[in-house]
Amino acid sequence: MANADELIHRYVVMSEAARARLGEPETIAYGAAVNETLDIYRAARAPAPLLVFVHGGAWQRLTKRESAFAAETFVRAGAHFAAADFSAVPAVRLADLVDQVRRALAFLYRSAERLGIARDRIHLVGHSSGGHLAACALTTDWSALGSAAPIKGGLCVSGIYDLRPVRLSARNAYLNLDDAGEQALSPQRHLDRLTCPLIVAAAEFEAPEFRRQARDFAAAAADRGGIVSHVEGRGFNHFDFIETLAEPHGLLGKLMLEQMGINEY
Repeated sequence: MANADELIHRYVVMSEAARARLGEPETIAYGAAVNETLDIYRAARAPAPLLVFVHGGAWQRLTKRESAFAAETFVRAGAHFAAADFSAVPAVRLADLVDQVRRALAFLYRSAERLGIARDRIHLVGHSSGGHLAACALTTDWSALGSAAPIKGGLCVSGIYDLRPVRLSARNAYLNLDDAGEQALSPQRHLDRLTCPLIVAAAEFEAPEFRRQARDFAAAAADRGGIVSHVEGRGFNHFDFIETLAEPHGLLGKLMLEQMGINEY
């Protein structure tokens, strides 16, 4: 979109406004690398459910600091909100980003009691390339990683779930996907591992490929017996749809509060 940078800058402004009202978050490391951290915005009471947000940016841009725009809605409703930070390609491989998101979630699950988190109420949201990373986490064989499945429910917004078209696009110049990477990192090919309710959402006015992938991912998950719903954001585009997560009565905010079983609003 011609005004994509302006729309993305709104995340910055909205996140700064949220911090002005909520205060600075608690920053916690989930790994040794400098960007393996989580910003946690805390609800007044603990233990509380937790919403983990995985930002987009074509696997290259944005950070946890631009990812706080929806924090206030969930904090005011009685849930903690965690914005995850992680590396960017091509400095690391796409598989490394997936690993970081998985390790962040496993850390939160293991550390739930210490952090005041209700261990059985950790929910995950990812947008754009973060939607892909979240979907990878949702279709993880957690037992192979020595962990129980940490995610109670998920929302993937405007993501890519089969990497074949990405591999054939100009973006593969920095993703460097091969056959093995395409297979391993395409969530649609691992839906037998999905163990929690999932919402798959895409905006009305975004590229047809995002809309097709959302429909196909949701349909394939449902065919495998998953508790899945497909949602279209009427009147929204790829960048502004996720902003509805920041409103308790916005489409995505309402859906996630309902999924989390929060009725304070």
